[in-house]
Amino acid sequence: MIAITGATGHLGQLTFNEILKTVPASQLVAIVRNPAKAESLDQQGVTVRQAEYTDRAALTAALEGVEKLLLISSSEVGQRAVQHRNVIDAAKAAGVKFIAYTSLLHADRSPLGLHVEHVDTEQYLAASGIPYALLRNGWYSENYLASVPAALAHGVFIGSAGEGKIASATRADYAAAAAKVISSEGHAGKVYELAGDEAWTLSELAAELSKQSGKPVVYQNLSEADFAAALKGAGLPEAFANLLADSDVGASKGGLFDDSRTLSTLIGRPTTPIRDSIREIV
Repeated sequence: MIAITGATGHLGQLTFNEILKTVPASQLVAIVRNPAKAESLDQQGVTVRQAEYTDRAALTAALEGVEKLLLISSSEVGQRAVQHRNVIDAAKAAGVKFIAYTSLLHADRSPLGLHVEHVDTEQYLAASGIPYALLRNGWYSENYLASVPAALAHGVFIGSAGEGKIASATRADYAAAAAKVISSEGHAGKVYELAGDEAWTLSELAAELSKQSGKPVVYQNLSEADFAAALKGAGLPEAFANLLADSDVGASKGGLFDDSRTLSTLIGRPTTPIRDSIREIV
């Protein structure tokens, strides 16, 4: 049996879409916070089990009979290290034989503040004694594309990434890699640095927006503090705004760039170019 945590989240849903192409639903377990949101998986024959990252006992029960676990990182920044430890402890108690964990690109040397909790989880996983693989995901293209409507409306795309190269890929690309690793053999002990085939800067992103929309869009680089303030002014919670600003500054230092093409090699096809993702929403 293969289990996937966060099964109803953005990445979890896409991973199930992919893995169901090759693995029978009867061999899959969806671990979810709210089973009502997993109705479509249940209807396809996937076993749905309720457990939250904070409830180790429920996680242990949910992992009964599971041999492989895809641990999709929690979305609760600041709480993830403890939550991930709960999942790993539960997996050990349940006798899980392999874990694949969605970490952060170059987590061990990343300039992004996000790396801290990922490194903690990687170290805890290594100490657990359970064979594992690390899926160090780069940035999702969707992280920046969410700002496209505002950029088109105002003619300005703001950020604090300078001319840092961003080798993004879509969630669907990363989901394909996760499905491949958790459903096939030979991945124990592997560390996969995953990123898009084509890297771009925010200036280049703004230029592509202008090209495809026919509306002038320029990139305005801000200081970390000013970018965070702008995000807060747009209604984002303070902690999330600060996280995004920190990540942009990390991108300016090379934290979101990788040219190894490990992701496209793993999934057996090119990753989705940012221009194609823009075309779908402009």
